[in-house]
Amino acid sequence: MSAILSVDSLTTSLRNGVPIVDGISFDLKAGETFALLGESGCGKSMTALSLMRLLPDGVVHAGGTARVDGVELFDLIEREMCDVRGGKMAIIFQEPGLSLNPVTTVGQQINEVLALHHGLVGAPAQRRCVELLDGVGIPDAARRVHEYPFQLSGGMKQRVMIAMALAGSPKLLIADEPTTALDVTIQAQVLQLLRDTQDKTGMALLLITHDLGVVAEMAHRVGVMYAGQLIEQASRAQLFARPLHPYTQKLFAALPSAACAGQPLAAIPGSVPPPGSITQGCRFTARCDQAWALCSEQTPQWTMVAEGQGVRCHLYEGQGVRDKTQEANVGWVERSDTHQSTNVGDGYRYTPPILLAGTSLLQVSGLRVHFPIRKGILQRVVGQVKAVDGVALEIQQGRTLALVGESGCGKTTLGKALLQLIKPTSGSVQFSGRELVGLNAIELRSQRSAMQMVFQDPYASLNPKMRIAEILEEGMAALNIGGNSPARQAHIDSLLDQVGLAQSTKWRYPHEFSGGQRQRIAIARALAVSPQLLICDEPTSALDVSVQAQILNLLKSLQQELNLSYLFITHNLAVVEYLAHEVCVMYLGRIVERGTSEEVLRAPKHPYTQALLSAVPRIDGVRGERITLAGDLPSPANPPQGCPFVPRCSHVTAQCRASYPPATNHSSTHQVHCYLYAGNQG
Repeated sequence: MSAILSVDSLTTSLRNGVPIVDGISFDLKAGETFALLGESGCGKSMTALSLMRLLPDGVVHAGGTARVDGVELFDLIEREMCDVRGGKMAIIFQEPGLSLNPVTTVGQQINEVLALHHGLVGAPAQRRCVELLDGVGIPDAARRVHEYPFQLSGGMKQRVMIAMALAGSPKLLIADEPTTALDVTIQAQVLQLLRDTQDKTGMALLLITHDLGVVAEMAHRVGVMYAGQLIEQASRAQLFARPLHPYTQKLFAALPSAACAGQPLAAIPGSVPPPGSITQGCRFTARCDQAWALCSEQTPQWTMVAEGQGVRCHLYEGQGVRDKTQEANVGWVERSDTHQSTNVGDGYRYTPPILLAGTSLLQVSGLRVHFPIRKGILQRVVGQVKAVDGVALEIQQGRTLALVGESGCGKTTLGKALLQLIKPTSGSVQFSGRELVGLNAIELRSQRSAMQMVFQDPYASLNPKMRIAEILEEGMAALNIGGNSPARQAHIDSLLDQVGLAQSTKWRYPHEFSGGQRQRIAIARALAVSPQLLICDEPTSALDVSVQAQILNLLKSLQQELNLSYLFITHNLAVVEYLAHEVCVMYLGRIVERGTSEEVLRAPKHPYTQALLSAVPRIDGVRGERITLAGDLPSPANPPQGCPFVPRCSHVTAQCRASYPPATNHSSTHQVHCYLYAGNQG
């Protein structure tokens, strides 16, 4: 079968000649998915932009060829390329909110593609637009076609982007991190939609991602990219059974799981080198624990190790291939020794924490956060958005409670309400035995140092105009901690040591750091006032697996050293499995299931928890029964009567619609709100 996409020695560089994408080659056949895997900064997205000829200013095509359905892309003039974009090939970007025009309706944006590539206008175009939206799973497509992007959820906006991409009937679809910011349930829907489209049309898919679970579920073949080069290519089965390059092995070793819950993850030290910084030798040498002198002196050549599997590494060159392979490449499944060392990989040493079990630090009961809905000239209250609706939870000293659920279920609002950053409508929040609800600003100030928050996006939460020393000192000054300036500077130096950053970096600005380093700074800022509880709101969701491992190691190390407690808000269940002691599952403002990590993740009881777990991509390639949830999360402004999960549950009874189910205990620690188990107390 001839290739739909054929890339040969593609090179993209800055205008000064520094390569960003450096001589990569691969083919992609009809109906096939080729995954580009690697950390941020490896050149994956720039490869996609190069193929679409959408390079930013200052970046140019510097060599190589790319053919789509036999057409050489770099020989086309821009007018001809416009016909190819959207017609023969299309692209889905990572952030649909930034890719959709906010001032035109969904239908108008899809109609543009239909008019350009199929000549459809008027009623036929409108009918086709509705068909496309219906095909990607948009409920009530005939109405949604007239809505604007801001009226849609994140998952629906991504589905609209897919509908736009499919409107031109492309033979090649480039999907650049299409599910990174999505919940696991929405991610499962989007991935299934892409698979179904491939089955119907034979479309080729170039999938760009750093999620190994998505690669395991979607890819036929995989290319691993590092510092602008393809360093390994293999079929999915070959890569997951026997990764060859030390970088690929380290990516697998950095994955969190229950098996390594008591040990540090094998984080990759350092970061991807900037373009042009390494002109000879292997670009992974500085981060590789198997490197020797030759790796710095000579650039490794491409070596075919097996049929369909090649690698760019000196370990596999010449006569020493067999011995080196066996020595350096046991396979990620068998490398249980990876997690035995106490060396975290970034200067930290970790031992299992000594927990003060039974000491309750935070107790929450009946917590409600309702926001009034106002309408009319007089702004009368006509309703309530029930963001948090009667939550109870408890966190013990030195323990981690994970709070999981889809976007919009109220997790972040709950976290802010615990800190009293949002005023609760009712309920109780007791911290170290003291009631926080109802305290005035002066009384709350004395409690602020004990509870701190780490936000999802460290770059957005750090003042770009302040140096790191000023950022870390700000909280101490506000709470009168640390005394004089020399004492505070000494404390800042120790904080930087704790989070694995050099003391000299305190005079730099946030933009001078990588994403993982910025998150370390955010954690240092929270630690500056010596808290007992950290509320971590999706602190690793936007990070590569290697950087995520560094942050998780850091959080575990700090918990052991300082006996910290964590409320860890996330939708990444692999992180929950590795980090959390207890888990609460939240749906539409309520906790529907709680228990130990083992109980909730290994024996889920609530249908919603079961659906969440079934949607998680597995890297072992085993696909269990997928539980598909109907529709989207209901609006908290108009929640269903009775159990809030009624509109999406396959086990609904009249009792479910009538009233909210009481708590059923399956053990002393495992509790679920579901009528399926009412009367079956454990």
